[in-house]
Amino acid sequence: MAKILIIDDEKSIRYTLREILEYEKYQVDEAKDGEEGLELLTKNDYDVALCDIKMPKMDGMEVLAKAAELGKETQFIMISAHGTIETAVDATKKGAYDFIQKPPDLNRLLLTVRNALDKSTLVTETKVLKKKITRTFDIIGESQAIRKVKDAIDKVAPTEARVLITGANGSGKELVARWLHEKSNRAQAPLVEVNCAAIPSELIESELFGHEKGSFTSAVKQRIGKFEQASGGTLFLDEIGDMSLSAQAKVLRALQEHKITRVGGDKEIKVNVRVLAATNKDLKKEIAENRFREDLYHRLSVILIHVPTLDERKSDIPLLVDKFLKDIAEDYGNAPKKITPEALDYLQNLHWSGNIRELRNVVERLVIMSGSQITEEDAALYAGVNRD
Repeated sequence: MAKILIIDDEKSIRYTLREILEYEKYQVDEAKDGEEGLELLTKNDYDVALCDIKMPKMDGMEVLAKAAELGKETQFIMISAHGTIETAVDATKKGAYDFIQKPPDLNRLLLTVRNALDKSTLVTETKVLKKKITRTFDIIGESQAIRKVKDAIDKVAPTEARVLITGANGSGKELVARWLHEKSNRAQAPLVEVNCAAIPSELIESELFGHEKGSFTSAVKQRIGKFEQASGGTLFLDEIGDMSLSAQAKVLRALQEHKITRVGGDKEIKVNVRVLAATNKDLKKEIAENRFREDLYHRLSVILIHVPTLDERKSDIPLLVDKFLKDIAEDYGNAPKKITPEALDYLQNLHWSGNIRELRNVVERLVIMSGSQITEEDAALYAGVNRD
């Protein structure tokens, strides 16, 4: 139920607004002046505040300013019997959602409240999504191995150098690519990801370079490829070791000439992309066995960043477990579960063939299956499920 705060020094106005809003099934609190209103705003979270401008002790504009200082996301609808266009403009400049004159028109009031609630919901959802995205892309750890990776990211990200990221499945190669982009001069442009292992070899060229209408049977319209989509930004070629030799040749040309040609077309298209690549394969071995082009390898590996396995950074496991416990609790809407030192020791002594991805799955399993806290017995019972 949406929560609305009425701040007005006129009792009759508060009574009238409360009756209208409670009839619409809103939860309503009221304050008789600005000081009381600010006190309620400090203690509680409100979706919308209907705030008079002219009040004793503290006027509405001051309440609006102090609520913003507190970081409140409450949508303010300012109300005044002496309003002018200048007052309305000043209120919106200071962060108010809207301005209504007294006595308020009922239909206008309810429409404004509904619109303000819609904005409040969008603001909240945006914050949640941003928080989820941020936490998803965190690189957690203080071990020497992971500090080396973070240092490399800080040095390399602001440059235009191509980077080849190596490491086992689940070790976090995509996180390194994400941070290379986020800390680069291209951060405001798109990061376009391509999983080369997930795309059939006969479609990879169309995926990367696009195609013209009629270039093959199912090409019913022109398609823009990933190189063009990433122009001005970053193209991340994940699992590039699985790319066909034919596609490798075209990627090499694109890197050399900064041009591509769509499948079925003859027009050269200039592209401005920074290419990051990742693989879990030993590309030098792939080169020796004629499955990967040596010239492409050298084009891609201006900078090499190796992401360590979890077994190579076991001192980071307590930090990772703590983060996963908090993330999972937030997803489930619960308080984070506690884990005993003995259970942490047990997890640190396991072999993690699936790396970070496997650890996260194990922590979620322990949260679901254990009691009030995660014990060593829980870890021994549930951490071994479906393990190699």
